[in-house]
Amino acid sequence: MVSQLFNFYQQPKKKIFSVVLALIGTVTPLVGLHKLYLGQPLWGLIYFILSWESPMARIACAIDAVLYLAQDSNYFHSRFNPELPLTENNLIDAKQVTEVAQAIRELEKLRQDGLISENEFEQKRRKLIA
Repeated sequence: MVSQLFNFYQQPKKKIFSVVLALIGTVTPLVGLHKLYLGQPLWGLIYFILSWESPMARIACAIDAVLYLAQDSNYFHSRFNPELPLTENNLIDAKQVTEVAQAIRELEKLRQDGLISENEFEQKRRKLIA
């Protein structure tokens, strides 16, 4: 039984299932199931205990559902499935981050050499990050 529960926590977490569990918590007494599913048992317990006293836990479940829906899938997976290998989408994001970091390093070198001003450096850095 314990090994099955441990295997359940090791399974990749699905964004839509998390949203469904959070929405279930807004309308039923099963508050905090989404936190348990996502490997945050302490938060799940806190939500459950708070649901006895006030509607705050149900409101928090609704907010969590909206946040999970609004999150980019890559961000969700990096937060709740950090042990998963990089997918093709994640590799593209990693390449972009590497390219931006390299460009900022080159800008920093130009700034240190006095070839661009501090203001120009900051403008170009913000443009790269955006």
